[in-house]
Amino acid sequence: MATPNTFGELDLSIVGIGAQYPPYSLGAGELEKLGTKYYPESAAMKKVLGINQYTGIDTRSSVGMADHPIVNKPQAPTIAELHEIFMSDGVPLAVEAARKAIAEARVDISQITHIVATTCTDSANPGFDHYVAKGLGIAQPVEKVLLHGVGCSGGLATLRTAANLALGHSFRRRQARILCVALEVSTTLARSELDSINELQETRIGACLFSDCASAVVLSNGIGEPTGEPVYQLLGWEHKTIPDTEPDLGFDVHPAGWKVVLTPRVPSLTAKVLAPSFSQLLEGVPGLPAEYRQAADFDWAMHPGGATILSGAERAMGISPEHMRASYDTYINHGNSSSATIFSVMDRLRSKEMDALAPGGRVRDFVVGCAFGPGITVEMCMLKRNLGVRGMGGLQTPPETDSEASRSETGEDQDWASVDLKGSVPDTPEPEVVPASAATTGNEDFVAEAIANLDLD
Repeated sequence: MATPNTFGELDLSIVGIGAQYPPYSLGAGELEKLGTKYYPESAAMKKVLGINQYTGIDTRSSVGMADHPIVNKPQAPTIAELHEIFMSDGVPLAVEAARKAIAEARVDISQITHIVATTCTDSANPGFDHYVAKGLGIAQPVEKVLLHGVGCSGGLATLRTAANLALGHSFRRRQARILCVALEVSTTLARSELDSINELQETRIGACLFSDCASAVVLSNGIGEPTGEPVYQLLGWEHKTIPDTEPDLGFDVHPAGWKVVLTPRVPSLTAKVLAPSFSQLLEGVPGLPAEYRQAADFDWAMHPGGATILSGAERAMGISPEHMRASYDTYINHGNSSSATIFSVMDRLRSKEMDALAPGGRVRDFVVGCAFGPGITVEMCMLKRNLGVRGMGGLQTPPETDSEASRSETGEDQDWASVDLKGSVPDTPEPEVVPASAATTGNEDFVAEAIANLDLD
């Protein structure tokens, strides 16, 4: 007889979260400085720089401004030069994020048993996780796993991997305190992306969306020495791949770094897979209270891949911007930091500012975490929030635009620089709409106020 695909009492808890952004914030004008300084005027460049004004992102966190030497060489930086910046400017961010998570977890460095890490903006041996451990002063043997090829879903992929490692230790009645770390330095790839726009005359918007960040969590299996109070209990997870979508979302290797692949189909593809993934997640998590059955019954920590990714999730799942308030807040103020974003969203969600914006004034006990990565892969998890534990502290939502695609397709004639506050991705069907719950009452006023606060000049 087949064993039901259900999670029992796992005793897995996230006991610490930390996020660290670099000190600089890029407004839309910073990319324009590079575009006009190093490249001739062209239709594609003009379109992309126009889109850059209307992504809904106020600022993107970065290791440097437009005058940074790495983006002001005669040619786009090489992978070797990008690696130097990743190590000198990125790894310290990861060390600091890890320190924050460990401090909140109230565990000693000597108690860390594993490190599960991810990045899609560097590739070296030993991996950056080795240097994070060294920077933290970890002297004891730890089991390390470095995930590659998982892109924006990497944060939740490290959590899923850590959970399975922790359960292995639980089976052996051994303590597990697993440090999950995600680090991305994306803004140094701006010149490489601008090169492709100029040479290929394609609409590529990776340089408009991506930012830099490091984030970390500590996962405990509840065995052994006491820790701090759980921030979230991890109740279950789902992982799947959407068939035949490899060309739609990715990060291609190139001598001048990596090239973002993001086609116009992505928002529609991700929206369609949300409902079945959510249903499977619910089936695998027994014992949820009766009032937690529909998507709008939960809070959502969604990876903010772009404005149309978030608005597509709203339509597909019948949820409001308030359900994803921390995702919008992170997207607007920091941009898309790939794998490192989701833990930052989970950290932000527990703040007093975000609680004040909960739909219907009610903060949910249960949270759905979700992210999409190359493949296209879907990572989803169920969390139970400890409402007594808060992180560091009015939500804004960006206008939905038709700009979340990074390279043109054959026959594409949509003006991607145009802004339509109620638009959707061109040439893709609308996802089936799940009826919204009463928790979305007042949503129109909420969105109107949020959009009014955006500076789109």
